Amino acid sequence: MSNLVTFIIGQIQAQTFVGLLLLIAVFFYLGLITIGGGQVAITIMQEVIVERFALLPASDFFNMVAISESTPGPIGINIATYIGTELYGWAGGIFTTLGEVMPSIICIMLIARFFGKFSEKKIVKAAFSTLRPAVSGVIAVAAVKIIVLALVVTSGFDLRHISTWNEFCFSGLSTVFYFLCLIVLFKTKLHPVFIILAGGVFGAFFLQS
Repeated sequence: MSNLVTFIIGQIQAQTFVGLLLLIAVFFYLGLITIGGGQVAITIMQEVIVERFALLPASDFFNMVAISESTPGPIGINIATYIGTELYGWAGGIFTTLGEVMPSIICIMLIARFFGKFSEKKIVKAAFSTLRPAVSGVIAVAAVKIIVLALVVTSGFDLRHISTWNEFCFSGLSTVFYFLCLIVLFKTKLHPVFIILAGGVFGAFFLQS
């Protein structure tokens, strides 16, 4: 781990004013490189916040993702607000939100001013045609990580250790519920919000430890 990363982690964990400024800079960077919306933000935030800086454990981060998906508003901004509040209280939530949205505000103002002049150029069209599959791949990574964590890791089940086999029933129930939700979503016109509410009720009543 580089000295710079160690310094950033130390300042943020100590909740210093410098750490708050660094956290804002981190979320400005995240907002700047997030191309493709909130689902892409999940993968990038997980890589930076959880893996590189180790500011949150993976289980806490994906719990934040679940809550952010279940609440109104763009998921990337919701997660930024949640993480900032978790690390620095309400002030942290405000400033990390500003850091996350500022690059988008700057970019959209520039695009609104100049994009019309360049949108028909071949190089611009080519760039957008290759951005789409790249963004799809990043979203797929986020989806796979959430599925693995939700259905395997957090259950505590490990095939190699007999002592954890009693946890298989919880993992199995989660998996069955997951596929039932997929079937309902693809086969009916039920609004996704009802699926999310059903997930909360299911977990509260059937997966209590």
